[in-house]
Amino acid sequence: MIVAELSANHNASLDRALQIVQAAAECGADGIKLQTFKPESLTIDSDRAEFIIDDPGGLWHGRRLWDLYRQAHTPWQWHQPIFDAARAAGLACISTACDPGSLEFLISLGVDAVKIASFELIHIPLLEAAAKCSKPVLLSTGMASREELDDAVATLQTNRCNDFILLKCTSAYPSTEGDANILTIPDMRERYGCDVGLSDHTLRPYAAFAATALGAVVVEKHFTIARRDGGLDAAFSIEPSELRELADGTQAVWRSLGEARYGPLATESASVKERPSIYVIRAMKKGDRFTDQNLRIIRPANGLKPRYYGSLIGKTCARDIAAGVPMSWELVEDGAAAADEPTRAS
Repeated sequence: MIVAELSANHNASLDRALQIVQAAAECGADGIKLQTFKPESLTIDSDRAEFIIDDPGGLWHGRRLWDLYRQAHTPWQWHQPIFDAARAAGLACISTACDPGSLEFLISLGVDAVKIASFELIHIPLLEAAAKCSKPVLLSTGMASREELDDAVATLQTNRCNDFILLKCTSAYPSTEGDANILTIPDMRERYGCDVGLSDHTLRPYAAFAATALGAVVVEKHFTIARRDGGLDAAFSIEPSELRELADGTQAVWRSLGEARYGPLATESASVKERPSIYVIRAMKKGDRFTDQNLRIIRPANGLKPRYYGSLIGKTCARDIAAGVPMSWELVEDGAAAADEPTRAS
């Protein structure tokens, strides 16, 4: 499942948000995701140093948390028209609930699934409420220690939520493939006995392809119409052509996983006929000996399998044989007995 994250890429325009929804559907997304919060539910309007982002080199260094969240939030009155447009386009409607109030609001709108962001993974009261909301829960795991993740999963399960997916995440914006640690996905799946996906902040599709190959069932990426349009999240959001590449690529990788199996497929039937086998390549008379001068392993597969080549050398020809005839036990004196002999390396 490919989820296109709208986040702050609406740039304070409902029309733009609706355009992003339509573009996501056209480019292969399966769901659209919003972030549901109000600035006052995440922080307070304060100028104290701890309320100012200290991330030299980061996108939001020096910004007040209050100002950042006020700019980034999606007005609650936009949620219904965005969800209506998404459903009309065939997309699932998902949103991040950042506090119990936003969770209640999303439930009232009939949201299809609730996301808990990496930052709120330690917000146990929120996890308790989400577990009881009777909706699937997507839980991002960025920054989480093993102990914190243990607590979060235990909170969901204790509150009878078994319909949840853990999302491997690197909470850096943007992040790099070198920090993706995709091998965590099968480890989390085994450790917690649940499905696992990827919340990806890289700009390229490779981490998502690797995650899919290791069993990720959901890939989430921030999505915008064009990075050049700017906005808080534009720098780590993918564009329509990149979303199409992601959707097509993950589906191709998913299909390629198949199952653990051996033996020829139906699609390989023609190729099986062209495997090598043993042929008589020179005319022989009854009583002649088979040697490496009159037998060869060549294509196609009409003759005896190559594993019998060593056993045939030195045996006696049972009748006249023309050149180009596929080898069979009927051409060998006491062929039935010879067929039962252990094969010898050629």
